[in-house]
Amino acid sequence: MTEEISTSGNRSVEIIDGINGLQKVVLHQHHGSSVEVYLYGGHVTSWKNEQGEELLFMSNKATFTPPNPIRGGIPICFPHFSNVGSLELHGFARNRLWSVDNDPPPFPTNPTNRVFIDLIFKSTEDDLKTWPHSFEYRLRVSLGPVGDLLLTSRVRNTNTDGKPFSFTVAYKTYFSVSDISEIRVEGLETLDYLDNLQNRERFTEQEDAITFESEIDKVYLSTPTKIAIIDHEKKRTFVIRKDGLPDAGVWNPWDKKAKAMPDFGDDEYKHMLCVEAAAVEYPITLKLGEEWKGRQQLLVVHSSYCSGKLDPHIVC
Repeated sequence: MTEEISTSGNRSVEIIDGINGLQKVVLHQHHGSSVEVYLYGGHVTSWKNEQGEELLFMSNKATFTPPNPIRGGIPICFPHFSNVGSLELHGFARNRLWSVDNDPPPFPTNPTNRVFIDLIFKSTEDDLKTWPHSFEYRLRVSLGPVGDLLLTSRVRNTNTDGKPFSFTVAYKTYFSVSDISEIRVEGLETLDYLDNLQNRERFTEQEDAITFESEIDKVYLSTPTKIAIIDHEKKRTFVIRKDGLPDAGVWNPWDKKAKAMPDFGDDEYKHMLCVEAAAVEYPITLKLGEEWKGRQQLLVVHSSYCSGKLDPHIVC
């Protein structure tokens, strides 16, 4: 099944059947870049540049079989991140069916020359049994004219009992990299972090940049609004811009844990890195009717990178 939602020039939005018959939305920009997002999980599974090169990592062993989550891309962790809380790992939003939101509340500014889709996920009766809070989670997935990917989340408290609730949230973005041992992450140096491999003990980052030679599972706290992932071999840098998401997770399972995951290839850890825009240290609390907004913009710099400069428009 193919359903074309909108077309403008060479830009288009369509809904098609994906793997195992699960529906996905495909966004196309006029210069050739594209994004795919599955309604299952509100899950972005592909982000390609104008040359058709995939920028996100998807495991070759990823299962598109509900209720299992999809391994790779950009899962949404909500209403909690990691295993902090009583719910399943990373919450339940990533393994629920979302819907196209045909009448979303207006945004402060209208996108210019962007293609986008609005999705919505509301708490179900089953969800209320395990997490007794009624909410609406709206997600806009937007592809810009220069191929940048923008995710905007809005969560509203719709509790009928008038009570507030608190949550943590993250975009668990799997970036495709050439060789994890050659990757540098800049923007997190000197910051405090929680080390999930050491019972969430708090430390301070001592390195000038984060490099990788073993398993890592950390949450950096009170991070800047820009973070850079530098891939020297591919001569490109991912730049993450974020708002409303003060923390940043960094994760790679390395070899031993990779072999223990059934939906992850033994050697795939070499070609991926998760950097996760998140709100973790201080949960977000919403009173009845209140709304939280957070967003993540991903850009690629196609040039040699100036260390210490996170402006993607600066070319060395």
